[in-house]
Amino acid sequence: MNKSGVKGNTAQALAHDFASETVTEAEVREYILNNKDFFVNNPDVAERVQVPHKQKGTVSLVELQGSQLRKKVRQLSFKLSQLISIAKQNEEIYRVYADLNLRLLRCTEFAEMQYTIEETLQDELDMSAAAIKPFKGLFALPEIQQRLFMEKRFKHSDFFFGRLSQHEKQLLFGDSIAESVALVLLGDRRDLGILAIGSADPIHFTPDMDTLLIKQLQEFLNVSMPSLLHY
Repeated sequence: MNKSGVKGNTAQALAHDFASETVTEAEVREYILNNKDFFVNNPDVAERVQVPHKQKGTVSLVELQGSQLRKKVRQLSFKLSQLISIAKQNEEIYRVYADLNLRLLRCTEFAEMQYTIEETLQDELDMSAAAIKPFKGLFALPEIQQRLFMEKRFKHSDFFFGRLSQHEKQLLFGDSIAESVALVLLGDRRDLGILAIGSADPIHFTPDMDTLLIKQLQEFLNVSMPSLLHY
């Protein structure tokens, strides 16, 4: 009788102590993550757990996992489509630049070179404006304006991508639209001029842009421009 009573009291005490322990959300999470076979060993738990769902009210854990997996697949498919689209665009841009470089080598006058760049970039790459502003010769950018761009846009690099002031846009493009621009300093000694390309899209040219293709165009102009300007 006494032994039975002791056992009963002990069992009740242990049950009380267990029930009074607070298991935190973090502890449950850590336990499940550290016991990968939990749901394998307890398949009924995965089916019985009900999870709040915005559209369906509640769903089972299995349903939630399936829904999340389908969402990830859709996201990956979308990203893959974007990458394919970007790759096709880059291939087209590369083709245009390659063709432009060959055309520039055939130019016999500076005005022809200017026209070739303007026509190609506007018609084939949908740019709103394009111009070459040499530092010497008949078409030279005034020296005070040269200093303006050298100090403000080319102090640390031969390339500038972004937006210009209204005054700067007027100097390079006149009345043409140029909400964002790519500026390239020309000449092995930075003394040939400026290639300026404008877009009607304010975010088409951004400071983090890659310079690979436009650098190739820069190198072609560095070779072909001096003879046309009679340097």
